[in-house]
Amino acid sequence: MKNKNYYAILMAGGVGSRFWPVSTQNFPKQFHDMLGTGNTLIQKTFNRLSTLIPEENIFILTNERYNDLVFEQLPNITKRQVVLEPAMRNTAPCILYASLKIQKENKDAVMIVAPSDHWIEDEQAFSKNVKMAFDFCESNDALMTLGITPTFPNTGYGYIEFDKSNSSSIKSVNQFCEKPDYETAKSFLGQGNFLWNAGIFMWSVKSVISAFKNNQPELFQLFESGYSVYNTAYEDDFIKDNYARAENISVDYALMEKSDNVFVIPATFDWNDLGTWGSLYDKLEKDESNNAVVNSKVLSEDASGNMIRSKKDKIVVVDGLNDYIIVDKDEVLLIFPKAKEQDIKKVLQNVKANFGEEYG
Repeated sequence: MKNKNYYAILMAGGVGSRFWPVSTQNFPKQFHDMLGTGNTLIQKTFNRLSTLIPEENIFILTNERYNDLVFEQLPNITKRQVVLEPAMRNTAPCILYASLKIQKENKDAVMIVAPSDHWIEDEQAFSKNVKMAFDFCESNDALMTLGITPTFPNTGYGYIEFDKSNSSSIKSVNQFCEKPDYETAKSFLGQGNFLWNAGIFMWSVKSVISAFKNNQPELFQLFESGYSVYNTAYEDDFIKDNYARAENISVDYALMEKSDNVFVIPATFDWNDLGTWGSLYDKLEKDESNNAVVNSKVLSEDASGNMIRSKKDKIVVVDGLNDYIIVDKDEVLLIFPKAKEQDIKKVLQNVKANFGEEYG
């Protein structure tokens, strides 16, 4: 029997533009089967959370333009579970809004806030870590996060410094650090008490709302003023009129960096944020030429280290290309060096400027 006080907020509003041309504003990466497994990323995440959390307590936070996609891909959920943002305002406003809705329904709720588009290998270990966090949050006023043990000095992630003197699995956090330069990232790894910030948070509804009240009084007042209409027919009107007035601020800035009751569990599972084509390449199985292939039938000659994706069963012939991203999507074909994958956002802007917004 799953615990009826367990809730999840699944963050599914991002665009994932570094996965262009597959991920676009109208159809972002969380709604695609990026790994070629038969399930989209949001379906995989929903299924993973539902082993611990009652399905009806998993809320999807997304932009209103993705409402139809959410119901198409998760046909068993109800309108109550889909929390729509009428404007892009980063993670803090939507988390506060969803938390107030959950509090009104169940004041004893403990919840996880998780991205909908990450890859997690050992799902049992993930559930175990989350359960440990929930147990702690039920009896302590705590804001918790899962940190990932770094495998190399990555400059693309924020880091979490924890208290070294603590030998238990749950460690108090000294500070959150912005994305570092390479030398700083190397020194973090050398110190041994730094973890990657994966953007996965756990807390009781009581603790998170009290943290918003103390650290973000204006934001709190804005959303609290609609409390009487949450979970009623009048909620949509209130949100349409007020949501865009919220400050554009991340939950890391709004709460985690300002609070002194923050704890971290070093995750016991493999994790990848699937942020770029290169990170997807790292996670996929490779063929004998070390190419990672999704959907395509590939003939390769003197070609290795490539990330290749096309429509199902399209024949792709590659000769003499190494370490490239080769993605064929409807009217766009991308052939791009993997080493320059961070520039795909810029390329997308150029394509839109030259050929029209509909390509992004």
